[in-house]
Amino acid sequence: MFHQRLLAVFTLLATFSVALTSSIRLSADDVPGVVTNNASLMRIAFGSCCKQDQPQPIWDAIVETSPEVFLFIGDNIYGDTNDMDILKAKWQQLAENPGYQKLKAACPILATWDDHDYGQNDAGEEYPMKVQSQQVFLDFFDEPSDSPRRSRPGVYGAYEFGPPGRRVQVLLLDTRYFRSPLVKYDEQHEPGEGMRGPYGRFLDPQATILGEAQWAWLAKKLREPAEVRIIASSIQVVADGHSWEKWGNMPLERQRMFEVIRDAKANGVIFLSGDRHSAEISVCDPGVGYPLLDITSSSLNRPSEWHTELNQHRVGAKYFEENFGMITIDWTADDPVLRCQVRDITGQVVLQHRTRLSELRP
Repeated sequence: MFHQRLLAVFTLLATFSVALTSSIRLSADDVPGVVTNNASLMRIAFGSCCKQDQPQPIWDAIVETSPEVFLFIGDNIYGDTNDMDILKAKWQQLAENPGYQKLKAACPILATWDDHDYGQNDAGEEYPMKVQSQQVFLDFFDEPSDSPRRSRPGVYGAYEFGPPGRRVQVLLLDTRYFRSPLVKYDEQHEPGEGMRGPYGRFLDPQATILGEAQWAWLAKKLREPAEVRIIASSIQVVADGHSWEKWGNMPLERQRMFEVIRDAKANGVIFLSGDRHSAEISVCDPGVGYPLLDITSSSLNRPSEWHTELNQHRVGAKYFEENFGMITIDWTADDPVLRCQVRDITGQVVLQHRTRLSELRP
């Protein structure tokens, strides 16, 4: 009798696991409008910058918020190596963390990378092990063998959730694999600018962040039907005052992003970003027909000391302690309400921007 009951439990768990995994599949790039999960998505958690060999207590707070999906948006580990055995071992350290295991059991995890989990600090197309690192990355996140991410350069990908009228599109960008080299900042810093950073603006029209194939993919995806579009970029899109890594390092690429959104008449766009070891919410009006939000959440377990940093688009304050991001969507309202939040290590909201869906339409 005991063995029969035990078998029944294992069968139930296996069925649940298969159902959970199969409810989230990468939508094929040549099949527009594929809905891979018909449940309305209401709680989306996200975060960046996790040092795999340091304590990670924040996972408990994330799990307690009952997210329906977690987006890992870069520096998910600190690999920083050309040796794939070392890189795999560092990913394994994350896999063995009890808190991360709880998160993995609680909800699906979708991920893109930044420089440190890519393999080299501030690296782009020049990183010599990017092909091998991509396979290590996709293996870690259990990417299906038939996924487009397995058969093309770069880890960018698209997911869709919900029925018509409540559809959420998640677009994970790859800002590393194709990115042109950066240029050094060569101007004198002004007093009071704080941690200005080492990089200047690169105006070469041939310079790229996404590469042409990914740009074409993004333009196509933005034309597919969705009410909310979450674009995960490992580096900040809207914030443009500092001289660390950001889309503003290549202003023509940043402008191209805004133009692609405008030309697609894409409604509901919200950017998620990380990298900065601090959190903030930025808003700008770049001419797409409505304000664009950029919710920066960093770091999950590597907070920075307080510092000043220029950002003319910042709404409210910066937050420097451990944090994660959360987007909640209230679909029950006549005009659905989105709350874009930064939460602290206990799960309490420390920053929030509230908007209605009608405000994210051209």
